[in-house]
Amino acid sequence: DTEGLLRIKEENQKHYRRAQRHQEKKEKIQKHNRKLGDLVEKKTYDLKTQYEHLANLRRAHILELTSVIFPMEEVKTSMRDPADVSSESDNAMTSSTVSKLAEARRTTYLSGRWVCDDHNGDTSISITGPWIILPNNGDYSAYYNWVEEKKTTQGPDMEHNNPAHTISAALCYATQLVNTLSLILDVNLPKKLCNRQVKTQQENLEFCGENLSRHRFTRAVKKLNANILHLCFSQHVNLDLLHPLHTLRNLMYLVSPDTENLGR
Repeated sequence: DTEGLLRIKEENQKHYRRAQRHQEKKEKIQKHNRKLGDLVEKKTYDLKTQYEHLANLRRAHILELTSVIFPMEEVKTSMRDPADVSSESDNAMTSSTVSKLAEARRTTYLSGRWVCDDHNGDTSISITGPWIILPNNGDYSAYYNWVEEKKTTQGPDMEHNNPAHTISAALCYATQLVNTLSLILDVNLPKKLCNRQVKTQQENLEFCGENLSRHRFTRAVKKLNANILHLCFSQHVNLDLLHPLHTLRNLMYLVSPDTENLGR
């Protein structure tokens, strides 16, 4: 029994020494983990700083791009509300008639249905200059109406001062701006739109082509609007400001200096 007790004591001492070694190893591992944690925290802070610096660079590039090359601004026409004109010509007109005329003024027939236009239909957004504008309410029917009319009517006088040309140019510039913004922001667009002419594949050229059909034109506009909304979502633009049909106005909200997360 005494010999067995001695063997057990020797084994306990071995286990105790092994436990001490394990404890020292545990402390070393914990110390190493603390060092790694501090390093990861420092790296995370450095990465966050670099992200903020990158966001500021992107923001500066975008603001310079939209102020020098692609300036956009709201253009208001000088058209007077017909309700006001009618009320001046007929003092006996009731207020209900005036309000009905004002309501009719705010209503636009768009793609086979009546749409309420909050901006009274007399507001447009210009891009690259005041002469290249898009209707604020997203009604681009002047383009395919011109295409359909051109099929039946021949003559060079139709080519001058045509709103379809400004619509096509504005949408082409908007496509180019959106593609450039996607490169600066490093955001993959859900829809592919080509804004330059390719010699081998001229059919990929959007909006700048000759006489786009109504189906193709409407499809390209929907793709452009989807890309713009995708960029707005990626930069956390206030959703209450966005409208799926307001092409350039959504772009204005995206690149506005008031957009806090622009460049994220």
